Amino acid sequence: MKEVYIRIKGRVQGIGFRYWAVKKAQEIGGVYGWVHNAADGSVEILMRGKEDKIDAMLLACHSGPVLARVDKVDFIVGRISSFLPPIEDGVFKRV
Repeated sequence: MKEVYIRIKGRVQGIGFRYWAVKKAQEIGGVYGWVHNAADGSVEILMRGKEDKIDAMLLACHSGPVLARVDKVDFIVGRISSFLPPIEDGVFKRV
């Protein structure tokens, strides 16, 4: 299993990125976690799954939905905020 926490920067809020991420995770299958609009205008995703599934989701996040403009995808290392939920097995959701 692989777990990654990423921040996606660009035009990623107000265009359905979170909805798209949930649908994309369901389409790929085996990707669990959450997607969140951050206060700085970026989108954060914490996800876990088999390496090939996570790699497919990461690749998709570099382009996002049709209306998005992804400028940068950063990997966040270390502890996440205690205000954000842990990953629930079998679930990928918007928070």
